This record gives sequence, C-alpha cells and structure tokens, in this order.
Amino acid sequence: MLEIVQIPVLEDNYVYLLHEPDSGATAAVDPAVAGPVLEALDARGWRLSHVLNTHHHGDHVGGNLELKAATGCAIVGAAGDRHRIPGIDVALKDGEEFRLGSASARMLEVPGHTSGHVAFWFEDDAALFCGDTLFALGCGRLLEGSAEQMWRSLERLRALPPEARVYCAHEYTLANARFAATMEPGNAALRERMSRVETLRRDGLATVPSSLDEELATNPFLRPESPEIRQGLGLVQAPDVEVFAEIRRRKDGFRG
Repeated sequence: MLEIVQIPVLEDNYVYLLHEPDSGATAAVDPAVAGPVLEALDARGWRLSHVLNTHHHGDHVGGNLELKAATGCAIVGAAGDRHRIPGIDVALKDGEEFRLGSASARMLEVPGHTSGHVAFWFEDDAALFCGDTLFALGCGRLLEGSAEQMWRSLERLRALPPEARVYCAHEYTLANARFAATMEPGNAALRERMSRVETLRRDGLATVPSSLDEELATNPFLRPESPEIRQGLGLVQAPDVEVFAEIRRRKDGFRG
C-alpha cells in the first residue's frame, strides 16, 4: 500500500508524496515548489524517484527542474502536453500504466481546465490524483477546454469506485461549499458536509482528500441530474451537459 503525505504549499496548493515501501520508490504529485518537498523527503529519509504532473500550470510544475537537479528523479506527464511539462522524461498516453515500485496507476486524460490535463488513478490504493479537474465540492475553471470536454472528464471520474479518495490540488472547499449551498439548499448531506468543512477550516485543518461517494452526494458539478438544481436553474428538461455548463457559468461569477 502507498504511504501518502500531503504537503501544503503556497497559499492553497497541495503537493502529495507517494511512497511505495517495498521498493522505496517515491513520487511527488504536482510540485509547485521544490523546497517543502525536499524537506519532507529528508525528514522521512525517502529518495524522490518520480514527479507526476497533472497539467502544465506553474503552480503544479514550478518545482520540477529543481527537484530533478537535486534528486535525478524522472518526470512523468501527458504525451500530448510534452511541450509544456518542464523536464518531462516519461510521456504517457490515455489509459497507459505508470508503475511506482509495486504500485500501479492508470493515466486518464481529463481535459477541460487545460487541454492536456490528466489524472492518475491508483486502483489498488483507491487513490485518485486529479489536479484541478475535480475539487472537493467543485471543479476547475474552463481555461482551455469547453463545458462539453469538462463534463465528459467529470463523467469519467464519477464512474470510478465510490470509495475512491479524491486527492485534489487545492484547498478551495469552503468557498466551493458556499456556492454549492446556493445550487442545492435542500440537500441535507450538503448541509452536514458544509458544517464539517467550516469546522475543519476554522481549526486550520485540511478538507482534502474527500471521497468520491461524498462528492457524488454533495458536489453540484457531479449532480446535474438533481431535480432541485435543475428547477433552480430553469433547466428541468435540459441535457446534463447544459445543466453542468450553467452551474460552471454561475460559479465563475459567484462572489460569496
């Protein structure tokens, strides 16, 4: 089983260390900066063997080259985004396997936030590293892709086992919860989750990872079938993708 360490960096980013104890292989997921990653490795006596990048934005790849210079690690990313991932060594295509010692991940193309965004799904560990595609109670902005692309990506992720742990890359959950409450105020599970999120953040604790089953129950971006959401948007008979697109549009303008 993987040992997973969460490293808060910058204002609201999370970097993850994945350690496979049998081989000693260790990967850093989306290292925005190198310093805290090197400190966490040193504190545990681990050697960095890989970097896994979900997409090319600076707050996900900013530490790549420094980590590579310091450790000799191999950098893994999407073949289609090879030109935008600094220092990339291993370029994977959709569905291809990545092995970290005895652990195995499948790379999934999930465009929408960026055109080359990917996620890493470690099935045996029920661990999903999804960058900025799916957040706790939210999803990424459509910076390079369309609503149709993002909805297909989210459909792909929501089809994973409900026990999957969702390791997203940002602590946006409280703001996302406030928006979600405007979309589905009658959702009792959402109200209960919002209370937990408020308590965690008041105490300075992380709300990530979440589980896919709680996202399916409370995240409006995964719930376009909800009668309450559809009624509130005036899109009772619309296709799911149209409902999703309107939720995303309203979140873009939300100031709550």
